[in-house]
Amino acid sequence: MPKKLLTTLALAALTLSSHAFDLQGHRGTRGNMPENTLPAFERALRIGVTTLEMDAAITSDGVVIISHDPVLNPELARGPDGQWLTKPVVIRQLTYEQSQQYDVGRLKPESKYGKPFAATQQSIDGTRMPKLTEVFDLVKRLGADKVQFDIETKIDLDNPANTLEPEPFVQALLKVIRDAGMEDRVMIQSFDWRTLQVLKTLAPKMRTVYLTWQSQRGTNSFDSPVFSAGFTRAQHGSVPGMVKAAGGTIWSPNFQALTADTVKQGQAMGLQVIPWTVNEEADVARLIEWGVDGIISDYPDRVRNVMQKKGMPLPEAVK
Repeated sequence: MPKKLLTTLALAALTLSSHAFDLQGHRGTRGNMPENTLPAFERALRIGVTTLEMDAAITSDGVVIISHDPVLNPELARGPDGQWLTKPVVIRQLTYEQSQQYDVGRLKPESKYGKPFAATQQSIDGTRMPKLTEVFDLVKRLGADKVQFDIETKIDLDNPANTLEPEPFVQALLKVIRDAGMEDRVMIQSFDWRTLQVLKTLAPKMRTVYLTWQSQRGTNSFDSPVFSAGFTRAQHGSVPGMVKAAGGTIWSPNFQALTADTVKQGQAMGLQVIPWTVNEEADVARLIEWGVDGIISDYPDRVRNVMQKKGMPLPEAVK
């Protein structure tokens, strides 16, 4: 086969791969296992996902650990005495060693947070919050060489003392990613677009994901220009317009805010549209029909069911 043709085919394959449907396991697979834990990430890999989605927090001694909130949530965390927490515990005020005294292996059954997953999430008592390095090690050990990572920076704007400022937060996160040799496989997402602007300076080649939230009443997560790093709808006409102006290539809105037209609008600007958190198969099917570029779900197995019915290629599952 001529060399020129081989090069053309290779480029075509690369383009197809880079635009493949991105099935992301939300917090690993929160619907099936304790969220943001090594068992959840392993289960997601064995189900078969493109990307592991997770959230990063940083301890007082600078260790990057995986936690959805900057605080330990009393509805999913138990203390060293085995009892449910009565109030949140700020992770930044704990050393890594202290953070490992808390059990996050089950949801508090009667809580509002726990009830939606009571029938599906398997509890594993004794489970701890993992280091980001442990997640990378797990993926390497299982040979999941193609899986990607979507890591959210958890910065608390309402309580700034609870988390690092954007630049030191990104620096700490980047060091772990680079030390693991994972820079090409990681995308960083945030509702706090300041962290994404910092990342553009410190690691301009790394992918950034602009998270947004809107309700039908018009309230949203970016009314404050602090959240959106100074980018506003008044200046740029729409939410995807803001993402584009900020230099983003991936827009990740809550799926309830999307319509077929807004999906097309974002894609016409060159953005990939990957909504969160889509758990019902009917919603998954509708969004796929609208042409979204991926889906973040607590139940990646359900998304795979829909993809299979539609004859879509499925991500490779770890054996």
